[in-house]
Amino acid sequence: MEIVELKRGIYWVGAIDWNIRDFHGYSTSMGTTYNAYLILDEKNVLVDTVKAPFFSEMLGRISEIIEPSKIDIVVSNHVEMDHSSSIPQVVERIGNPLVVTSERGQKGLEKHYKRPMNFKVVKTGEAISIGRRSLVFVEAPMLHWPDSMFTYIPEDRLLLPNDAFGQHIASSYRFEDEVGENVMKHAAKYFANILWPLAPLILKKVDEVMKMGIPIDMIGPSHGLIWRKDPARIIQTYVDWSRGKAKQKVLVVYDTMWGSTEALAKAVLKGLIEEGMEAKLLHLRSNHRSDIIEEMLEARGVLLGSPTLNNGMFPTMGDFLTYMKGLRPKGKVFGLFGSYGWGGGAVKEMRKSLEQEKFEVWEKELTAQYIPDPEEIKKAIEFGKEFARKVKNESHE
Repeated sequence: MEIVELKRGIYWVGAIDWNIRDFHGYSTSMGTTYNAYLILDEKNVLVDTVKAPFFSEMLGRISEIIEPSKIDIVVSNHVEMDHSSSIPQVVERIGNPLVVTSERGQKGLEKHYKRPMNFKVVKTGEAISIGRRSLVFVEAPMLHWPDSMFTYIPEDRLLLPNDAFGQHIASSYRFEDEVGENVMKHAAKYFANILWPLAPLILKKVDEVMKMGIPIDMIGPSHGLIWRKDPARIIQTYVDWSRGKAKQKVLVVYDTMWGSTEALAKAVLKGLIEEGMEAKLLHLRSNHRSDIIEEMLEARGVLLGSPTLNNGMFPTMGDFLTYMKGLRPKGKVFGLFGSYGWGGGAVKEMRKSLEQEKFEVWEKELTAQYIPDPEEIKKAIEFGKEFARKVKNESHE
């Protein structure tokens, strides 16, 4: 791959992971990248590193530009090992560089790697001159680890925010305008599955950065493609997602054993569509939970359907709710339906699970014993219509 220059004297030197398909339970069907950035100046700086197995790939890219031993400073924006686990090898290879990080970053790096390093701890607003450029730091605790921070280069209007604004995409391209609109779908999935529970903090951090008055012409995240065409667009989109901005759209998320719950799901879907609601049917064993979460980002309502197994909900529904609850999606209204044989329990257990986490759950429920008859299918269609009307009314409040 040819050398990639973001700005004059600033290079992408990361690694591409073409084969990863699971990232902490998040499906990565297109792989990912681990982005690191090399800045050449009177002092040469490496901002973040890569996952340890890809150290040689990163080192090869650096070596095409400068002799690695000429790196003076390593900035660690985030301790998580997909970004920091090459730091011990970098330190070993180039000598004793200054390792710049947050206070919690130092503690995390010491705990992870148990080796002495030449640390410099920085706080929000602190700057380091590297020659004609300076590095300005913004602490971003819990976006998405306590140690996280951003690095900003004012002379180039370049923001390097580590795990903010990323996407999991392995590509021969490095910039978002080279791949088209599909990048926004990957950015949405990334936000929904990683940053959604941090929405209130994101809003505060964006506001803080805006009040600092720092112009941003380019954003280099730690995963995926670099935003250079219109970085303000992804910032505003993060604000919209964090505020819970959604469409009049309903997801029907379900699993089924012998087809009864699926029959209800399809009838409910029919009712939603007949009421003029955009809707989508998502079978839990045919769609990865992280893809369903991405769909939830722009949906106002979610209907959950499960058969009863052992007096409770189907295991796939339990898995999905456990995953979803951790992400704490706000501004959604949930509805529940299901089927059962000689005894119910699935809908009751789903309701309990959701209400314990303070989600809004519609008081109406839909259940059917064994195989739904034509009258029960009619009730399911009407159930879908009523839920559509509820979602529309709540959207206008």
